[in-house]
Amino acid sequence: MTGGQIGNLAVKLWLCQRFRPAFVFECTMTDHPAPQAPVSPESSQTAEHRFAQYVRILGRGKLGSRSLDFNEARDAFGLILDGEALDIQLGAFLMLLRVKSESVEELAGFVTAVRDRLQVPTIAVDLDWSSYAGKRRHYPWYLLAALTLAQHGVRVVMHGAQGRMANRLYTEAALSHLGIMPCLELTQLDVQLQQKSFAYVPLQTLSPRLVELLNLRDVLGLRSPVHTLVRLINPFNAPATLQAIFHPAYRPIHQQAAKRLGYLNSTVIKGEGGEFERNPDARTLMLSLREGVEYEVEWPILSETRSAAEEAFDLSEWLAVWRGEKSHHYGTQAIIGTLAIVKLINY
Repeated sequence: MTGGQIGNLAVKLWLCQRFRPAFVFECTMTDHPAPQAPVSPESSQTAEHRFAQYVRILGRGKLGSRSLDFNEARDAFGLILDGEALDIQLGAFLMLLRVKSESVEELAGFVTAVRDRLQVPTIAVDLDWSSYAGKRRHYPWYLLAALTLAQHGVRVVMHGAQGRMANRLYTEAALSHLGIMPCLELTQLDVQLQQKSFAYVPLQTLSPRLVELLNLRDVLGLRSPVHTLVRLINPFNAPATLQAIFHPAYRPIHQQAAKRLGYLNSTVIKGEGGEFERNPDARTLMLSLREGVEYEVEWPILSETRSAAEEAFDLSEWLAVWRGEKSHHYGTQAIIGTLAIVKLINY
């Protein structure tokens, strides 16, 4: 210390002794501060966001990453549905899954998280029919197959979403031409089933949050696992479920996920346009569960020549076939072929 510093300290010590307790606080705090407890590295760090662990599991790299197990997937998607995952986490999570493709355990966990949160009435339903793809080349003959079943007393609930692709005809729009309105309130469901044995429930009625997640395709530029899982939600616990996919690789994933979810009777096919409709121009492989037992059947080609796509959708022609006023070779084959597949299912 310099001479001046020593002098200043001596003066302060004299003042402390001369005028206690007025200067004691200043002396002890200014010149002789009390020792502070060391700060641990853990206490100085911000707590990790709860969802971060699931992004890390999927994104650790080629050697470090892995799929989520069932409980992890259930918890992760529950956080997403509850709005607890940040937007940046959600985008990373969905695209990491897109790159690797979701596993059976992940898909079943995601669906279970959705089913945990559905608030729907208990209603007797025979057949759960998912419809999310829309049609581009051919009329929606699957709808006429479903309505034929309903006319014979099978209680069918179809659920789907109004897609955003301008060149596709979606279920809700097609049904309006038949005079069948969507169930915008769940209270309408039982009434429609009693009147027609058929009801269409938009996904928006069941889960607005799932619709938001589906619409992220416009932001991310790609489909996500949400497009897969909505087909498996079976919201009313029907004893039999139908799913259609466009990419054949998803057939076994749907079958195994249905089994993991405890569904006893379920069938998935590569349907025409991605809807549950048998394509008469191609062999149709169905992967199914019957009373919980896995089995598969390959249906043969029905048409000797490939059928031309419709130049435009004139739904008056489609309606005329339904009323028996006109015939349509491809449509008749598609309807009968679809009914034959459904006939193998227990419901």
